[in-house]
Amino acid sequence: MKENLAFVFPGQGSQSVGMLSEISKQHTIVKETFDEASEVFGRDMWKLACEGPEGDLSKTEITQPIMLIAGVAAWRAWQKASDVRPALMAGHSLGEYTAYVCSEAISLAAGVSLVKARGELMRDACPAGTGKMAAIIGLDDQAIITACQEAEQGEVVQAVNFNAPGQVVIAGHSAAIDRAIEFAKAAGAKKAMPLSISVPCHSALMKPASESLADALRATNFSQPKVPVINNVDAKVELNPDSIREKLISQLYSPVLWVDSVNLMVDSGIELAIECGPGKVLSGMNKRIHRKLGVVSLQDPVLFDKALGLVAGS
Repeated sequence: MKENLAFVFPGQGSQSVGMLSEISKQHTIVKETFDEASEVFGRDMWKLACEGPEGDLSKTEITQPIMLIAGVAAWRAWQKASDVRPALMAGHSLGEYTAYVCSEAISLAAGVSLVKARGELMRDACPAGTGKMAAIIGLDDQAIITACQEAEQGEVVQAVNFNAPGQVVIAGHSAAIDRAIEFAKAAGAKKAMPLSISVPCHSALMKPASESLADALRATNFSQPKVPVINNVDAKVELNPDSIREKLISQLYSPVLWVDSVNLMVDSGIELAIECGPGKVLSGMNKRIHRKLGVVSLQDPVLFDKALGLVAGS
């Protein structure tokens, strides 16, 4: 275990047609992982990842499993390429489930089944068009919370993803989101724009879905993680399987405290955070949270080799 190393796992929004295809040419375990998970999902997930269609990749009930599979595939490639293991793990939203698979708290099959159910429950919890999300850029957290409170007017609108200083995502009823955008702009936000996500993730509108997800989580066998995982709900490490389940239930309708999670990493001595999966969204956010924190993604062979070099040299 390397005391100054963490692995982080991205959530929805980092998927793309062709993701990890270049890495798979050097690391056969990538496709093998997708093939293994495809048997659980009931669809050729590697073909979907490589060829799309993009419309399917953006459906939350597909995005969530395929992102989990991609994160696990990249982690397995790392395991084969290096003996170095991190001191901590964390995942953004559904990425927390990926972290628990990679930390061996749950199996890949269990992880795929859970996030497939999670995506379906989230999709069904809020009829199309009634909810959405928006990004607010360049405004402090309290000003955004205040804008949401002013915009409520009997509906739900909340700050749900504290991604980086001056970068917060809000979620809730569509009309309330529109009002909050205007309030945020009036308060001085540099940008306030709707996201192409129809599901109001991590808001109170997901509370009904959490009850069904709780049944699935409690029916799933969890073990103590072999690598500690920082959870999204309170940015702390939970090692007890029952506590992990309860945090994952709450996570569905609670804000993602990513800034606090990265702060905990740095306070714990982490100097390098490797983003395990497609894209480099978390690397960008992590650098904004702590400028001195080293970041690198495993999204392509060049960056994969760079990560190996950074770990070997640190």
